Amino acid sequence: MPATTTRKLALAAAVAVTLGAGALTAATTASAAEVPLSGYELTWGIKQSYRTYVTTYAAGTFTPAGGATQAAGNGAFTFAQGTGSYDSDAHTVDLAFQGSLRIVSQLHGFDLTLSDVRFDSGAAEITADVTKDGTTTDDVPLATVTVTRAMTDMTTTLTKQAADVFGSASYEGAAGDPLTVAQTATESPSPSPTPSDSASASASQSPSPSASTSASPSGSASASPSPSASASESEEPPAEGDIADGILTWGVKESFRTYVVGSVAQGRITVSDGAAQAAGNGAFTFTGATGDYDTDAGTLSAAFEGAVDFKGHESNGTYGLDLTLGNIRATVDGGKGELTADVTSLGTTTEDVELADLTAASADLTPTDDVITLDDVTATLTEAGAKAFSGYYTAGTELDPLDLSVALTDDAQLPSGDGDDDATGTPTATASDGTAGSASGGVTGSTTGGTGVTGGALASTGADVPSGVLGAAAAVTVAAGAGVVYAMRRRRTGA
Repeated sequence: MPATTTRKLALAAAVAVTLGAGALTAATTASAAEVPLSGYELTWGIKQSYRTYVTTYAAGTFTPAGGATQAAGNGAFTFAQGTGSYDSDAHTVDLAFQGSLRIVSQLHGFDLTLSDVRFDSGAAEITADVTKDGTTTDDVPLATVTVTRAMTDMTTTLTKQAADVFGSASYEGAAGDPLTVAQTATESPSPSPTPSDSASASASQSPSPSASTSASPSGSASASPSPSASASESEEPPAEGDIADGILTWGVKESFRTYVVGSVAQGRITVSDGAAQAAGNGAFTFTGATGDYDTDAGTLSAAFEGAVDFKGHESNGTYGLDLTLGNIRATVDGGKGELTADVTSLGTTTEDVELADLTAASADLTPTDDVITLDDVTATLTEAGAKAFSGYYTAGTELDPLDLSVALTDDAQLPSGDGDDDATGTPTATASDGTAGSASGGVTGSTTGGTGVTGGALASTGADVPSGVLGAAAAVTVAAGAGVVYAMRRRRTGA
């Protein structure tokens, strides 16, 4: 940070302490001054599936220029040399970034350029100048942002204007890629690190509804009343043996389901051979498990009946996307494992494709009422899985989690196998998180409401302030308990 900026932040800190002590003096005017900022960069991928759509199905290109860059592997975009100001009264930042991004597809007939990308924490939005069909529109709001103190991996939600810019009405209300705004050019250490740290701690200790909501989401599913009593009433199964039955619930990937039935692919999803799909374009349930287990060794191998077929991009009766997954098998050893399937793509079948690496929350396979249950098992796409999806997702992408239950005896009671036990949660509430298409694009019974992500979170909570630019002024104010209300207001400054 430039030395002049450091001195201004230190001065703002002194003013904040004065206000916290109740001494309303002429320094009040100085506390509301805008502190100039420079040396910032903004990283945002717009939407992962949109990038994939452009470079694969649309056979298009992304061309960053003027200082903008793109991460390897068709990754996110970074706009550098951000300048702007910090409003020490409203505790907001307004930054404009250099660089442009041209997006072109001759196949699908679009050519657009994004420039003058801006982030305004007061308005909680990302804007850009958009040049499309030879016409430039300034300050187009592309996404609303859930602003956080750290300004890293902030949740974004695409706007109606973004849907118009990127050519799909289904994008409106859909989740965009996370946004990070960070200072990269610092000339001196940030002043008053101790108050800043205490302010961060203060903010992090405030009530967090999301934290309480996300805690143990599957706990109730795995709980069973009086397991010890049930065990005492019947003979326990052996520590190892053959699986009598079982079900696996897995959504593959919510964004992929949404893309298939959305306005881009305009396709359909069908299940067969005993598989089922939850309402609202939800997850799939595969039944009729066979295999073996060893609770002492912590191993389990189960194969499931049923298949799911994804079709899209139809032209004259031929589908550009035609993918079937069947003979789903899950193996676990010490809490780690793999998910395999027979994959049929465009008429060609490859058996035993390792789609995903599995990670269970625990290596414990102790049965309850003769049923081994693994909930919310993390599934990470492998290289082979990425090829199965024709590069739509890259290796390492997190797929939907899966739920797995296997019966060790013929009379053991399994969870419902009708497809309602969705491993992804409530599909009708989260379908708008889809990628290239959202829930509004042909998903029966789904909604466009998203997952509760809204703009203006800073104002509504009064807790999360972007610490990367507050410096000593905001830190001391919070630490002194001055009761600052973080007002959300839009303020444009020259870049």
